[in-house]
Parts: sequence; structure tokens; C-alpha cells
Amino acid sequence: MTDSGRTFVEHMHMVSKKANGIMAVIRRTFTCLEIKFFNLLYKALVRPHLEYGVKTWFPYKVIEIIESVQKTATKQVKLIRHLNYSERLRHLNLPTLRYRQHRGNLIEVFNKILHNI
Repeated sequence: MTDSGRTFVEHMHMVSKKANGIMAVIRRTFTCLEIKFFNLLYKALVRPHLEYGVKTWFPYKVIEIIESVQKTATKQVKLIRHLNYSERLRHLNLPTLRYRQHRGNLIEVFNKILHNI
């Protein structure tokens, strides 16, 4: 995931830069994004980059770095751009990345208990 000369914070800055780059391509390609299309593009092209390796980086408390990418990305939908972040997420039916990480941890623990691992 990272090379030996890079810290987790530096790595997450690189990840956020890549995700922001993808959002820039989406912004240049689509002049007016509707909620439906934003969700499809964001979930397929951007969020996987932000969540890859979440088990490794989450303990280092760098979630704010990647959460800022999602916060900026949600402003691409003109109809809800004026709303605050939590309201934009509600309109887009998206959870915070922190919530998704906690949910994934709970599912993993449940599966371990269920299968006695």
C-alpha cells in the first residue's frame, strides 16, 4: 500500500489528490450533474480510492483528509451546493466515510463471531 519512505499521512494526501483528480475529470465532462448521476459516478470512480486499505490507515486518524474529498465532491451537484455537508449527504443518500468505516468494522466483528474465527 505504501512504500517505506512515505508516512500514512503523506500516502492519504496522495490518495485524496488522486480522488480529487477523478472528480475534476467528472466536473469537466459533465456540466450539470443530477443526484442520480453523481451517485453513480462517485460510488464507482471516486469512493473506492478513498476506502481502499481502510483497515490500515483508520487507526492513524487521517479520515479528515479523505472526508474532505467527499465534502468537496458533494458540492458538484448544483441543486444542493448551497446546503451544508450533512444536508448534502442526506439528499445524496450517502453516509460519511467515517460511518462506512465503523459499519465495516461492525460487520467484520459480527462475521468473526458468527463463524468463530
